[in-house]
Amino acid sequence: MKEQVKKRVSHSSVSLLVFCALLFFTASPVLAYTNINDIRMWTAPDHTRLVFDLSQSTKYEIFRLHNPERIVIDIANSKMQAKLSSLTLPDPVLLSLRHGKQKNGTTRIVLDVKNDVSPRSFLLKKSTKKPHRLVIDLIPKQKKVIKTKDFTHPGKHRDIIIAVDAGHGGEDPGATGKNKLKEKTVTLAVAKQLARLINAEPGMKAVLIRTGDYYVSLKKRVRKVRAINADMMISIHADAIKVRSVKGASVYTLSESGATPDRVAAALAAKENAVDEIGGTMPGQEATDPLVRGILGDMAKRDGLDSSEMLANLMIKELTGTFPIKYSQPKHARFAVLTTLEIPCILVEMDYISNPKREKLLKTTAHQKKLAKAMHSASVNFFTRMGRLSPQKTTAHVHTVHRGESLWSIAKQYGVSVSSLKKLNQFKHSTLKVGQRIRLPQS
Repeated sequence: MKEQVKKRVSHSSVSLLVFCALLFFTASPVLAYTNINDIRMWTAPDHTRLVFDLSQSTKYEIFRLHNPERIVIDIANSKMQAKLSSLTLPDPVLLSLRHGKQKNGTTRIVLDVKNDVSPRSFLLKKSTKKPHRLVIDLIPKQKKVIKTKDFTHPGKHRDIIIAVDAGHGGEDPGATGKNKLKEKTVTLAVAKQLARLINAEPGMKAVLIRTGDYYVSLKKRVRKVRAINADMMISIHADAIKVRSVKGASVYTLSESGATPDRVAAALAAKENAVDEIGGTMPGQEATDPLVRGILGDMAKRDGLDSSEMLANLMIKELTGTFPIKYSQPKHARFAVLTTLEIPCILVEMDYISNPKREKLLKTTAHQKKLAKAMHSASVNFFTRMGRLSPQKTTAHVHTVHRGESLWSIAKQYGVSVSSLKKLNQFKHSTLKVGQRIRLPQS
């Protein structure tokens, strides 16, 4: 009987030990390593950005060392999987980059930087298009003061300033065509062509919102347009859709009511307004909605919206004939980049980069120059009609009536009165026919 009790106790002890061991291993999870899968670098005029793609969110520390100047990043419990050979170094801020493994499993990344460089860092959560990311901005101390005499003293005799905004950039490629052409590449190419044409025009000056392959947040784009006292802003984009046969240009202005009744336009605006998540903006740094409540009630903003509509119509007219047009009338949506309401602002979707044939054309310099020329002509035509440029600059003094147009809409498009159109064309009534040619006032 005693032997049976001993055996039972013995078996119970073994079972208890096994249970405790299983409980220990179950309650103590194995820490998964964070893989650093890729490192990318973007050089902007005012900072250099490093982006680390991570397999999961993680903890990190960042600190500085001196003599020589270094910035150290410790990423906890991680493994370096990225290849550093793709980075183009040195750049204006970052001299070199190296990494090593610490005893506690931490990956240490050392950035050799120039003097007076301040780091800024933040984590970005995983999204539909991007993995978890660690963003490091290296910001040099601004030693040189950029003279802004031409921009900060708006007057009657100064040059007309046009802000040319190339959509997307850096971490945000925008739409990508079947043959891998990126929207950010073609928008910058056309923007540079347009800036050359504007700068060659007497009395006009272009300012590029971005000059290279780096990201500028939506709110920062709006701030820059205001900082340079721009008289006009043209934002350049290329659309994409699942149906590859769709083609044609379209022009957008800010929705007057704030809401966007057009579902297609609303979807496009939502997509464009979400790019800060892809491009990488420090959480909490930018407002989610840059539109100010009640701003549309101001008379100056009302004039800006009217001017935007006029510019949009002129832009469509210049594009028509040379390029396929998706929408023959301006579309309206709640685009964050168009919120400089005191001046005419439009967003031009040049074509559908998702159409392989149009993508092939968008890639060519000749086609890019044609697009820039049309945008330039529309800009010159606009300021001519506004009396800011000499009337002889304009090339169009006759308008051909299109379906859906009225005498009132044509007068609004060209910034003239209905009575002046009636008097010049000797109209006794306001009825128009499609294809009818109407003479326009010279100024």
